[in-house]
Amino acid sequence: MQQQHQHPARRSASSARRFLNKKKVGIALAVTAAAAVLASAPSASAWTGHSSYSGSAVTDVRTAAKFDFAAGEIPENITANPDGSVTLSMLGSCAVCQRTHGPELMRIDASGERTVLATGQVGEAISGNARGSDGTVYYALWAPGNADRNGVYKLLADGSPQRVAALPADSGPNGLAVDSATGTLYIADSLKGVIWSVPAAGGTPTPWLTDTALAPVPTEALPIGANGLRFHNGALWISNFNKGTLLRVPITPAGVPGPIRQVAGGLPNIDDLSFLTPWSDVVFAAQNGSSSNNGPDRVVVIYPNGTYKPVLTSADGLASPSATAVRGDRLYITDGGVPDPHDPKLQTARINFPALLAGATH
Repeated sequence: MQQQHQHPARRSASSARRFLNKKKVGIALAVTAAAAVLASAPSASAWTGHSSYSGSAVTDVRTAAKFDFAAGEIPENITANPDGSVTLSMLGSCAVCQRTHGPELMRIDASGERTVLATGQVGEAISGNARGSDGTVYYALWAPGNADRNGVYKLLADGSPQRVAALPADSGPNGLAVDSATGTLYIADSLKGVIWSVPAAGGTPTPWLTDTALAPVPTEALPIGANGLRFHNGALWISNFNKGTLLRVPITPAGVPGPIRQVAGGLPNIDDLSFLTPWSDVVFAAQNGSSSNNGPDRVVVIYPNGTYKPVLTSADGLASPSATAVRGDRLYITDGGVPDPHDPKLQTARINFPALLAGATH
């Protein structure tokens, strides 16, 4: 299999050494039942009611780590790991910075120490990343026009990367999702409007689902279709960046896609997403408006009945938010910092469960 050359791991101390302290998850477990019973419905609309609980759903927003935009440290995707660390995809080259730096896959541990796990070449991007239940790290390497490198890689036990899915040169690998029970890796193709599937151990990817609901809008300044991807409760959840939709596709016992259901719409530039708990269908999604000057920069909570409301905005320091992750009562947000003055960073916030779930009743 094609292998990507890896630079030696680089470590540097972070000024924010306390940002990943392990949190108690008892409060999350306490509200799991309440979150799980929220009804699902096919309609979607903005939340306009008023919660009887006066507190904010997300509080205590802080900058956990800052990055160097000029050096290509533009965070795109995040995985929150069980040991208190996070894995971040750094885009490297971008449309508004000099193409002099390749992308990186970075791990930040609970003390704030940074380790570069893998690198790409100048002109490539590391987009989605995911973690299997066995701890295997997967990442998407978007290498435009280069079939020898374009695709998805995993990190072997010795830390070296190995390509597990070779995608066509005109594909745009982005969000990743792993179904560890079946050993299947799913890949969102942002250019072709396809969800690919491949054995997580490696193999030939096949188009698992192709549909106009996944396709980009060619007339958009940044034509990106299927973007964020999560395997959750027996289904794939997919965001379409251009069409502003969140979709749910059940996986049948035969492993084929069931009917596509739109969970929510009217969310321009919706990027990656995460769930309140492993059992809840309450979603936190990033709207990356400033990446293409098409909509607001905000994080919204989307309830299972399709209603949604913003919980963070640019007033909270959001700047091209691209992904969210949840661990316990902590919400993590990656900010690419595309607009001036270019402030790429990782933010954290506290989830106020009573306020969040009170809003779901409206």
